[in-house]
Amino acid sequence: MRVLQKIFRPTLEFENAAYSRGFSKIAGIDEAGRGPLAGPVVVAAVILGKNWNTEFELNDSKQLPAKKRQELFDLICAESSAFKIVSVSPQEIDRLNILQATMVGMQRCSAEIEPAPDYLLVDGNRYPVTNIQGQAVVKGDCLSKSIAAASILAKVTRDRKMVEFGEKYPQWGFERHKGYPTRQHREAIAEHGLSPIHRRSFRLKPVQTNLL
Repeated sequence: MRVLQKIFRPTLEFENAAYSRGFSKIAGIDEAGRGPLAGPVVVAAVILGKNWNTEFELNDSKQLPAKKRQELFDLICAESSAFKIVSVSPQEIDRLNILQATMVGMQRCSAEIEPAPDYLLVDGNRYPVTNIQGQAVVKGDCLSKSIAAASILAKVTRDRKMVEFGEKYPQWGFERHKGYPTRQHREAIAEHGLSPIHRRSFRLKPVQTNLL
């Protein structure tokens, strides 16, 4: 028997519910880079605003091809009411742990975006420590257009940074795997050790070899 998986498309339902309660500057927040072995975690906040064109097909960045993400990145930066992108370094990730580093990035985004938001829609099941009202939304990048927009800004920004790191540290191939624990990446670590941008606190799964 075939099991049909429900496909979600982001809407403005959460944003409109907040508007109806009197909030006016609603920011979606999401991150990219929690799982990789190297590089920063990047967090973005986006206030689409009430005049946002609902015809723009925003979606979870992981569901979009790279070319489309690039196009939407430029569109969001040009058409949204406000946006903010912050990067949390591998060193800070090691010091805090990845969850707390992500929360710090979200706190910074919500504090530094201008105009200041009065309501936050945060992807996931945890809400950062802040005096701004809001809610955590599980699978928010698939449900809220504001969060989907933030996911696109975070993903594109981080990918660009990893391409730059690939040029700086060519032995590890960051431009290809973006720091995720692919076999190619783990083999490069086995051969060359850790680069300056690797997260020392992350446990590396050993490369499996086929024994004759």
